[in-house]
Amino acid sequence: MQATPEPQAAPTLDVEALRAQFPALQGGAAHFDGPGGSQVPQAVADAISRQLTSPMSTRGEVTAAERNSDAAVRSARQALGDLMGTDPRGVVFGRSMTALTFELARTLAKHWGPGDEVVVSRLDHDANIRPWLLAAEQVGATVRWAEFDPTTGELPAEAVGAVVGDRTRLVAVTAASNLIGTKPDLPAIAALAHDRGALLFVDAVHLAPHGLVDRVAMGADLVACSPYKFFGPHCGALAAAPELLESLHPDKLVPSSDAVPERFELGTLPYESMAGVTAAIDVIAGIVPGDGSRRERLTTSLAAVAAHELQLREELESRLAELPGATVHSRAEERTPTFLVTFEGHDSKDVSRQLAARGVNAPAGHFYALEASRALGLGDTGGLRIGLASYTDTDDLERLLAGLGEVVGR
Repeated sequence: MQATPEPQAAPTLDVEALRAQFPALQGGAAHFDGPGGSQVPQAVADAISRQLTSPMSTRGEVTAAERNSDAAVRSARQALGDLMGTDPRGVVFGRSMTALTFELARTLAKHWGPGDEVVVSRLDHDANIRPWLLAAEQVGATVRWAEFDPTTGELPAEAVGAVVGDRTRLVAVTAASNLIGTKPDLPAIAALAHDRGALLFVDAVHLAPHGLVDRVAMGADLVACSPYKFFGPHCGALAAAPELLESLHPDKLVPSSDAVPERFELGTLPYESMAGVTAAIDVIAGIVPGDGSRRERLTTSLAAVAAHELQLREELESRLAELPGATVHSRAEERTPTFLVTFEGHDSKDVSRQLAARGVNAPAGHFYALEASRALGLGDTGGLRIGLASYTDTDDLERLLAGLGEVVGR
Protein backbone atom coordinates (compact mmCIF):
# COMPACT_ATOMS: atom_id res chain seq x y z
CA MET A 1 0.00 0.00 0.00
CA GLN A 2 1.42 3.36 -1.04
CA ALA A 3 1.96 5.84 1.75
CA THR A 4 -0.04 9.06 1.62
CA PRO A 5 2.36 11.95 1.00
CA GLU A 6 2.68 14.46 3.81
CA PRO A 7 1.04 17.81 3.02
CA GLN A 8 3.64 20.40 2.13
CA ALA A 9 3.98 23.40 4.41
CA ALA A 10 3.41 26.81 2.87
CA PRO A 11 6.63 28.63 2.01
CA THR A 12 7.81 31.10 4.61
CA LEU A 13 7.59 34.83 4.11
CA ASP A 14 10.58 36.83 5.34
CA VAL A 15 8.59 39.86 6.45
CA GLU A 16 11.60 41.93 7.47
CA ALA A 17 13.25 41.45 4.07
CA LEU A 18 9.99 42.45 2.41
CA ARG A 19 9.53 45.53 4.61
CA ALA A 20 13.03 46.72 3.79
CA GLN A 21 11.90 47.30 0.18
CA PHE A 22 9.30 49.94 1.21
CA PRO A 23 10.68 53.40 2.04
CA ALA A 24 7.33 54.52 3.51
CA LEU A 25 7.48 51.80 6.15
CA GLN A 26 10.56 53.46 7.59
CA GLY A 27 8.47 56.53 8.43
CA GLY A 28 7.32 55.25 11.80
CA ALA A 29 3.62 54.56 11.19
CA ALA A 30 2.00 51.14 11.46
CA HIS A 31 -0.04 50.78 8.27
CA PHE A 32 -3.41 49.04 8.41
CA ASP A 33 -4.70 51.09 5.47
CA GLY A 34 -3.67 48.68 2.69
CA PRO A 35 -7.24 47.99 1.47
CA GLY A 36 -7.35 51.64 0.37
CA GLY A 37 -3.96 51.43 -1.33
CA SER A 38 -0.73 49.70 -0.41
CA GLN A 39 2.64 51.28 0.23
CA VAL A 40 5.07 51.21 -2.72
CA PRO A 41 8.44 49.46 -2.98
CA GLN A 42 11.54 51.35 -4.09
CA ALA A 43 11.78 49.09 -7.15
CA VAL A 44 8.44 50.40 -8.42
CA ALA A 45 9.44 54.04 -7.97
CA ASP A 46 12.73 53.29 -9.76
CA ALA A 47 10.95 51.64 -12.69
CA ILE A 48 8.62 54.62 -13.10
CA SER A 49 11.57 57.02 -12.94
CA ARG A 50 13.55 55.03 -15.53
CA GLN A 51 10.63 55.00 -17.92
CA LEU A 52 10.06 58.74 -17.54
CA THR A 53 13.72 59.60 -18.04
CA SER A 54 14.29 57.24 -20.96
CA PRO A 55 13.44 58.27 -24.53
CA MET A 56 9.65 57.96 -24.97
CA SER A 57 7.13 58.74 -27.67
CA THR A 58 4.03 57.20 -29.17
CA ARG A 59 4.40 53.42 -29.59
CA GLY A 60 6.16 52.24 -32.71
CA GLU A 61 9.12 50.28 -34.07
CA VAL A 62 11.35 52.90 -35.71
CA THR A 63 13.01 54.97 -33.00
CA ALA A 64 14.36 54.00 -29.59
CA ALA A 65 11.70 56.23 -28.03
CA GLU A 66 8.91 54.37 -29.87
CA ARG A 67 10.35 50.98 -28.95
CA ASN A 68 10.71 51.93 -25.27
CA SER A 69 7.04 52.86 -25.05
CA ASP A 70 5.96 49.74 -26.88
CA ALA A 71 8.05 47.54 -24.61
CA ALA A 72 6.46 49.10 -21.51
CA VAL A 73 3.00 48.24 -22.81
CA ARG A 74 3.83 44.69 -23.83
CA SER A 75 5.64 43.98 -20.56
CA ALA A 76 2.75 45.28 -18.46
CA ARG A 77 0.18 43.23 -20.35
CA GLN A 78 2.26 40.09 -19.86
CA ALA A 79 2.80 40.81 -16.17
CA LEU A 80 -0.91 41.45 -15.58
CA GLY A 81 -1.75 38.31 -17.54
CA ASP A 82 0.54 36.34 -15.24
CA LEU A 83 -1.01 37.95 -12.16
CA MET A 84 -4.63 37.39 -13.21
CA GLY A 85 -4.23 34.00 -14.84
CA THR A 86 -5.35 35.20 -18.24
CA ASP A 87 -4.15 35.71 -21.81
CA PRO A 88 -2.16 38.98 -21.93
CA ARG A 89 -3.73 39.73 -25.31
CA GLY A 90 -6.99 40.34 -23.42
CA VAL A 91 -5.59 42.75 -20.81
CA VAL A 92 -6.97 46.30 -21.01
CA PHE A 93 -5.18 49.13 -19.19
CA GLY A 94 -7.09 52.14 -17.83
CA ARG A 95 -7.16 55.07 -15.46
CA SER A 96 -8.94 53.09 -12.74
CA MET A 97 -11.08 50.02 -12.22
CA THR A 98 -14.07 52.33 -11.83
CA ALA A 99 -13.46 54.07 -15.15
CA LEU A 100 -12.94 50.76 -16.95
CA THR A 101 -16.15 49.33 -15.49
CA PHE A 102 -18.19 52.35 -16.54
CA GLU A 103 -16.83 52.11 -20.09
CA LEU A 104 -17.49 48.38 -20.25
CA ALA A 105 -21.02 48.76 -18.87
CA ARG A 106 -21.88 51.32 -21.55
CA THR A 107 -20.46 49.01 -24.22
CA LEU A 108 -22.33 45.91 -23.06
CA ALA A 109 -25.57 47.84 -22.56
CA LYS A 110 -25.72 48.53 -26.30
CA HIS A 111 -27.03 44.97 -26.57
CA TRP A 112 -29.51 45.18 -23.66
CA GLY A 113 -33.08 46.38 -23.62
CA PRO A 114 -36.40 46.16 -21.79
CA GLY A 115 -36.88 42.69 -20.32
CA ASP A 116 -33.15 42.04 -19.99
CA GLU A 117 -31.74 41.75 -16.48
CA VAL A 118 -28.49 42.47 -14.67
CA VAL A 119 -27.57 40.98 -11.29
CA VAL A 120 -25.49 42.89 -8.74
CA SER A 121 -24.61 42.02 -5.17
CA ARG A 122 -25.26 44.04 -2.03
CA LEU A 123 -21.79 42.98 -0.83
CA ASP A 124 -19.89 44.88 -3.51
CA HIS A 125 -17.97 48.12 -3.76
CA ASP A 126 -20.09 50.70 -5.57
CA ALA A 127 -17.73 50.54 -8.57
CA ASN A 128 -19.18 47.09 -9.28
CA ILE A 129 -22.76 48.22 -8.68
CA ARG A 130 -23.41 51.75 -9.93
CA PRO A 131 -21.98 51.38 -13.46
CA TRP A 132 -24.29 48.42 -14.08
CA LEU A 133 -27.33 50.12 -12.51
CA LEU A 134 -26.87 53.26 -14.58
CA ALA A 135 -26.24 51.34 -17.80
CA ALA A 136 -29.34 49.19 -17.23
CA GLU A 137 -31.46 52.23 -16.40
CA GLN A 138 -30.46 53.98 -19.63
CA VAL A 139 -31.70 51.08 -21.80
CA GLY A 140 -34.71 50.03 -19.73
CA ALA A 141 -33.18 46.80 -18.38
CA THR A 142 -34.00 45.47 -14.91
CA VAL A 143 -31.57 45.18 -12.00
CA ARG A 144 -31.79 42.25 -9.59
CA TRP A 145 -30.06 42.29 -6.20
CA ALA A 146 -28.25 39.32 -4.64
CA GLU A 147 -28.35 39.77 -0.87
CA PHE A 148 -25.61 38.69 1.52
CA ASP A 149 -26.30 37.56 5.08
CA PRO A 150 -25.27 40.42 7.41
CA THR A 151 -25.11 38.08 10.42
CA THR A 152 -22.46 35.84 8.82
CA GLY A 153 -21.06 38.09 6.10
CA GLU A 154 -21.61 35.28 3.60
CA LEU A 155 -22.86 35.66 0.03
CA PRO A 156 -23.98 32.10 -0.82
CA ALA A 157 -24.07 31.08 -4.46
CA GLU A 158 -27.73 30.24 -3.89
CA ALA A 159 -28.46 33.88 -3.12
CA VAL A 160 -27.12 34.80 -6.54
CA GLY A 161 -28.86 31.88 -8.22
CA ALA A 162 -32.19 32.99 -6.76
CA VAL A 163 -32.12 36.17 -8.87
CA VAL A 164 -30.48 34.82 -12.04
CA GLY A 165 -32.99 34.10 -14.79
CA ASP A 166 -33.29 33.36 -18.48
CA ARG A 167 -33.07 37.07 -19.34
CA THR A 168 -30.00 37.74 -17.16
CA ARG A 169 -27.28 39.23 -19.34
CA LEU A 170 -24.60 39.83 -16.72
CA VAL A 171 -23.80 38.94 -13.10
CA ALA A 172 -21.42 41.31 -11.28
CA VAL A 173 -19.84 40.11 -8.05
CA THR A 174 -16.76 40.70 -5.94
CA ALA A 175 -13.95 38.20 -5.47
CA ALA A 176 -13.47 39.63 -1.97
CA SER A 177 -15.35 42.35 -0.14
CA ASN A 178 -13.23 45.42 0.46
CA LEU A 179 -15.35 46.16 3.56
CA ILE A 180 -15.53 42.83 5.42
CA GLY A 181 -13.25 40.55 3.38
CA THR A 182 -15.86 37.92 2.37
CA LYS A 183 -14.75 35.72 -0.53
CA PRO A 184 -17.79 34.25 -2.34
CA ASP A 185 -17.68 30.89 -4.12
CA LEU A 186 -16.96 32.24 -7.59
CA PRO A 187 -16.87 28.95 -9.55
CA ALA A 188 -20.33 28.09 -8.20
CA ILE A 189 -21.65 31.56 -9.08
CA ALA A 190 -20.05 31.31 -12.52
CA ALA A 191 -21.80 28.00 -13.16
CA LEU A 192 -25.17 29.54 -12.27
CA ALA A 193 -24.57 32.54 -14.51
CA HIS A 194 -23.27 30.56 -17.47
CA ASP A 195 -26.13 28.05 -17.21
CA ARG A 196 -28.47 30.95 -18.07
CA GLY A 197 -26.16 32.34 -20.76
CA ALA A 198 -25.03 35.34 -18.69
CA LEU A 199 -21.56 36.84 -18.45
CA LEU A 200 -19.77 36.96 -15.10
CA PHE A 201 -17.87 40.15 -14.19
CA VAL A 202 -15.59 39.79 -11.16
CA ASP A 203 -14.12 42.65 -9.15
CA ALA A 204 -10.78 41.23 -7.94
CA VAL A 205 -9.44 44.53 -6.61
CA HIS A 206 -9.44 43.46 -2.96
CA LEU A 207 -8.44 39.84 -3.61
CA ALA A 208 -5.30 40.50 -5.65
CA PRO A 209 -3.07 41.65 -2.74
CA HIS A 210 -3.98 38.58 -0.68
CA GLY A 211 -4.27 35.60 -2.99
CA LEU A 212 -3.83 34.21 -6.46
CA VAL A 213 -6.25 35.54 -9.06
CA ASP A 214 -7.14 33.02 -11.77
CA ARG A 215 -9.69 34.31 -14.26
CA VAL A 216 -10.22 30.92 -15.86
CA ALA A 217 -10.49 28.92 -12.61
CA MET A 218 -12.90 31.52 -11.19
CA GLY A 219 -15.11 31.13 -14.23
CA ALA A 220 -14.98 34.88 -14.78
CA ASP A 221 -15.62 36.19 -18.28
CA LEU A 222 -14.25 39.55 -17.20
CA VAL A 223 -12.08 40.39 -14.21
CA ALA A 224 -10.77 43.74 -12.99
CA CYS A 225 -8.09 44.83 -10.54
CA SER A 226 -6.28 47.94 -9.30
CA PRO A 227 -2.45 47.77 -9.21
CA TYR A 228 -2.21 50.44 -6.52
CA LYS A 229 -3.69 47.89 -4.10
CA PHE A 230 -0.72 45.56 -4.69
CA PHE A 231 2.37 47.80 -4.55
CA GLY A 232 1.82 49.55 -7.91
CA PRO A 233 0.86 52.99 -9.22
CA HIS A 234 -2.68 54.37 -9.37
CA CYS A 235 -4.35 52.78 -12.39
CA GLY A 236 -6.70 49.94 -13.32
CA ALA A 237 -6.73 46.79 -15.41
CA LEU A 238 -9.48 44.71 -16.98
CA ALA A 239 -9.00 41.24 -18.47
CA ALA A 240 -11.06 38.91 -20.63
CA ALA A 241 -10.53 36.29 -23.29
CA PRO A 242 -9.44 38.13 -26.47
CA GLU A 243 -12.32 36.48 -28.32
CA LEU A 244 -14.85 38.10 -26.00
CA LEU A 245 -13.25 41.53 -26.44
CA GLU A 246 -13.33 41.04 -30.22
CA SER A 247 -17.12 40.77 -30.01
CA LEU A 248 -17.48 44.13 -28.22
CA HIS A 249 -17.32 47.56 -29.82
CA PRO A 250 -16.79 50.46 -27.43
CA ASP A 251 -17.06 54.09 -28.46
CA LYS A 252 -13.69 55.24 -29.79
CA LEU A 253 -11.96 57.78 -31.99
CA VAL A 254 -12.04 56.94 -35.71
CA PRO A 255 -8.24 57.03 -36.22
CA SER A 256 -7.44 55.03 -33.07
CA SER A 257 -6.64 51.34 -33.35
CA ASP A 258 -9.53 48.91 -33.62
CA ALA A 259 -7.31 46.04 -32.50
CA VAL A 260 -7.93 44.22 -29.22
CA PRO A 261 -7.24 45.30 -26.53
CA GLU A 262 -6.30 48.76 -27.85
CA ARG A 263 -9.86 49.58 -28.94
CA PHE A 264 -10.81 49.76 -25.24
CA GLU A 265 -8.00 52.12 -24.24
CA LEU A 266 -8.84 55.78 -24.69
CA GLY A 267 -5.94 58.01 -25.69
CA THR A 268 -2.21 57.56 -25.16
CA LEU A 269 -1.32 55.09 -22.42
CA PRO A 270 0.68 56.16 -19.33
CA TYR A 271 3.84 54.21 -20.13
CA GLU A 272 5.49 55.11 -16.83
CA SER A 273 2.58 53.64 -14.86
CA MET A 274 2.74 50.48 -16.95
CA ALA A 275 6.43 50.14 -16.12
CA GLY A 276 5.52 50.53 -12.45
CA VAL A 277 2.87 47.81 -12.68
CA THR A 278 5.37 45.35 -14.14
CA ALA A 279 7.85 46.15 -11.38
CA ALA A 280 5.17 45.71 -8.69
CA ILE A 281 4.20 42.28 -9.98
CA ASP A 282 7.86 41.28 -10.12
CA VAL A 283 8.26 42.33 -6.47
CA ILE A 284 5.33 40.09 -5.51
CA ALA A 285 6.76 37.20 -7.52
CA GLY A 286 10.06 37.62 -5.68
CA ILE A 287 8.65 37.60 -2.13
CA VAL A 288 9.79 33.99 -1.91
CA PRO A 289 13.03 33.65 -3.92
CA GLY A 290 12.98 30.81 -6.39
CA ASP A 291 12.96 29.64 -9.98
CA GLY A 292 10.20 28.97 -12.47
CA SER A 293 7.90 31.09 -14.58
CA ARG A 294 6.57 34.34 -13.15
CA ARG A 295 3.14 32.73 -12.70
CA GLU A 296 4.73 29.87 -10.76
CA ARG A 297 6.69 32.29 -8.57
CA LEU A 298 3.55 34.35 -7.97
CA THR A 299 1.76 31.18 -6.87
CA THR A 300 4.50 30.36 -4.37
CA SER A 301 4.88 33.89 -3.05
CA LEU A 302 1.15 34.50 -2.62
CA ALA A 303 0.83 31.19 -0.76
CA ALA A 304 3.44 32.50 1.67
CA VAL A 305 1.57 35.80 1.93
CA ALA A 306 -1.69 33.98 2.70
CA ALA A 307 -0.06 31.87 5.43
CA HIS A 308 1.57 34.93 7.01
CA GLU A 309 -1.63 36.97 6.91
CA LEU A 310 -3.71 34.10 8.31
CA GLN A 311 -1.43 33.79 11.33
CA LEU A 312 -1.73 37.50 12.05
CA ARG A 313 -5.47 37.46 11.36
CA GLU A 314 -6.13 34.73 13.90
CA GLU A 315 -4.08 36.54 16.54
CA LEU A 316 -5.87 39.83 15.91
CA GLU A 317 -9.28 38.16 15.85
CA SER A 318 -8.86 36.61 19.28
CA ARG A 319 -7.57 39.80 20.86
CA LEU A 320 -10.19 42.09 19.31
CA ALA A 321 -12.80 39.91 21.01
CA GLU A 322 -11.28 40.89 24.38
CA LEU A 323 -11.83 44.61 23.83
CA PRO A 324 -14.92 46.06 25.55
CA GLY A 325 -17.88 46.77 23.27
CA ALA A 326 -16.14 45.45 20.14
CA THR A 327 -18.25 44.05 17.29
CA VAL A 328 -16.33 42.45 14.44
CA HIS A 329 -18.45 42.47 11.28
CA SER A 330 -15.98 40.35 9.25
CA ARG A 331 -17.29 36.84 9.90
CA ALA A 332 -17.32 34.83 6.67
CA GLU A 333 -15.55 31.49 6.73
CA GLU A 334 -13.50 32.38 3.65
CA ARG A 335 -12.22 35.93 3.77
CA THR A 336 -9.22 38.19 3.44
CA PRO A 337 -7.44 39.55 6.56
CA THR A 338 -9.63 42.66 6.56
CA PHE A 339 -11.61 43.57 9.66
CA LEU A 340 -14.52 45.97 9.97
CA VAL A 341 -14.98 46.76 13.66
CA THR A 342 -17.27 49.02 15.66
CA PHE A 343 -17.03 49.80 19.37
CA GLU A 344 -20.09 50.49 21.49
CA GLY A 345 -20.07 54.06 22.75
CA HIS A 346 -17.29 55.15 20.40
CA ASP A 347 -17.48 56.92 17.06
CA SER A 348 -15.36 55.00 14.54
CA LYS A 349 -13.89 58.13 12.99
CA ASP A 350 -12.84 59.36 16.42
CA VAL A 351 -11.19 56.00 17.13
CA SER A 352 -9.36 56.28 13.81
CA ARG A 353 -8.15 59.79 14.64
CA GLN A 354 -6.91 58.74 18.06
CA LEU A 355 -5.06 55.77 16.57
CA ALA A 356 -3.47 58.07 13.99
CA ALA A 357 -2.20 60.28 16.82
CA ARG A 358 -0.43 57.16 18.09
CA GLY A 359 1.14 56.41 14.71
CA VAL A 360 -1.35 53.70 13.72
CA ASN A 361 -3.13 54.16 10.39
CA ALA A 362 -6.55 52.48 10.39
CA PRO A 363 -9.23 54.55 8.61
CA ALA A 364 -12.96 54.58 9.25
CA GLY A 365 -15.92 54.79 6.87
CA HIS A 366 -17.90 52.72 4.38
CA PHE A 367 -15.10 52.73 1.79
CA TYR A 368 -17.51 52.95 -1.14
CA ALA A 369 -19.14 49.67 -0.11
CA LEU A 370 -22.18 51.76 0.77
CA GLU A 371 -24.80 49.07 0.18
CA ALA A 372 -22.90 46.60 2.36
CA SER A 373 -22.50 49.12 5.16
CA ARG A 374 -26.24 49.81 5.14
CA ALA A 375 -27.07 46.10 5.05
CA LEU A 376 -24.88 45.60 8.13
CA GLY A 377 -26.95 48.21 9.96
CA LEU A 378 -24.09 50.73 9.96
CA GLY A 379 -25.80 53.21 7.64
CA ASP A 380 -23.50 55.57 5.78
CA THR A 381 -21.06 55.69 8.70
CA GLY A 382 -19.45 52.26 8.39
CA GLY A 383 -16.80 51.31 10.89
CA LEU A 384 -13.10 51.09 11.60
CA ARG A 385 -11.35 49.07 8.89
CA ILE A 386 -8.19 47.21 9.88
CA GLY A 387 -6.41 45.79 6.85
CA LEU A 388 -3.51 43.38 7.30
CA ALA A 389 -1.00 43.24 4.46
CA SER A 390 1.93 41.09 3.44
CA TYR A 391 4.28 43.64 5.04
CA THR A 392 2.39 43.77 8.36
CA ASP A 393 4.49 42.43 11.22
CA THR A 394 3.88 41.53 14.86
CA ASP A 395 5.19 44.90 16.06
CA ASP A 396 2.51 46.62 13.95
CA LEU A 397 -0.11 44.35 15.50
CA GLU A 398 1.02 45.11 19.04
CA ARG A 399 0.96 48.86 18.38
CA LEU A 400 -2.57 48.60 16.99
CA LEU A 401 -3.84 46.57 19.94
CA ALA A 402 -2.12 48.82 22.46
CA GLY A 403 -3.67 51.87 20.82
CA LEU A 404 -7.13 50.32 20.77
CA GLY A 405 -6.73 49.34 24.40
CA GLU A 406 -6.00 52.94 25.31
CA VAL A 407 -8.79 54.41 23.16
CA VAL A 408 -11.70 52.02 23.75
CA GLY A 409 -10.54 50.10 26.80
CA ARG A 410 -11.04 52.93 29.27
